[in-house]
Amino acid sequence: MADTLQQAVGEALACRRCEAVLPLGPRPVFRVSATARVLIIGQAPGTKVHMTGVPWNDASGDRLRSWLLMDRDLFYDQTRIAIVPMGLCYPGRLRNGGDAPPRPECAPLWLDRFARLMPAVRLTLLVGSYALRHRLGAGAMTERVRRFGELGPAMVPLPHPSWRTVGWEQRNPWFDETLLPILRHAVATALEG
Repeated sequence: MADTLQQAVGEALACRRCEAVLPLGPRPVFRVSATARVLIIGQAPGTKVHMTGVPWNDASGDRLRSWLLMDRDLFYDQTRIAIVPMGLCYPGRLRNGGDAPPRPECAPLWLDRFARLMPAVRLTLLVGSYALRHRLGAGAMTERVRRFGELGPAMVPLPHPSWRTVGWEQRNPWFDETLLPILRHAVATALEG
């Protein structure tokens, strides 16, 4: 029997593989559909996203939407935009106060499966170092983002849009001047039709 997106969604929502190490318990947060044309691959839900069950429902999401010049209605239109993090559940905090990395077993189990089952995706946004490393291998985030043109029109690497990126953007003005207009055009093109 062939794997289906509906079957994958049901299994992902029921996943308890990491339950013993998740401080708030499992709550997979993602949005997928067979008609989605843009796939946004992020890191893992933060506490606000875990509580609401809505991906990118925090300040980082606000920044990402501003980079895309996209309102919440379009961003959350599941028929057009799929959102799958590297880790579907909130992974906890590090000692330094930041969020822990996505659980390593999650992306090979769910992200790769969802991506295979969404044939209409025309553009993939890799948001943050974990997504960049998963899809592109080892490498420095800034160089990966700076060399976005080498990936072709179907993939755009981005930094994570947290408050920590404000200083990074100031040190790298090419991001706002060059990459963001190309990103916005790529998203609009992918969503056409």
